[in-house]
Amino acid sequence: MKPHDFSRCIALCNACAVACNHCAAACVGEASSAMARCIALDLDCAAICTTAAGVMARNSENAGLVCSLCADICKLCGTECATHDMDHCQRCAEACRQCEAECRRMVAA
Repeated sequence: MKPHDFSRCIALCNACAVACNHCAAACVGEASSAMARCIALDLDCAAICTTAAGVMARNSENAGLVCSLCADICKLCGTECATHDMDHCQRCAEACRQCEAECRRMVAA
């Protein structure tokens, strides 16, 4: 694949990383132990999304492997965030769903 083939996936990975970092910061501010898993998954998801965007930008031969893992972690994070009523969690869940779907589409292509 050529690097431009990854543009939508890179954009959604970057958007997901931003949403996850925002969600984690907001959850920390709520200071509730019930949010610990949400925060941990937000941080993991933001990290793998940033990594996935990087490997795609470099047209790495490992893009498919990383994006497959990214999709799996996005699914975990999105599912967790969806269980919380806060707007930031709901926005994060949606960003995770979009990123997961695009990463899976890219891997299948």
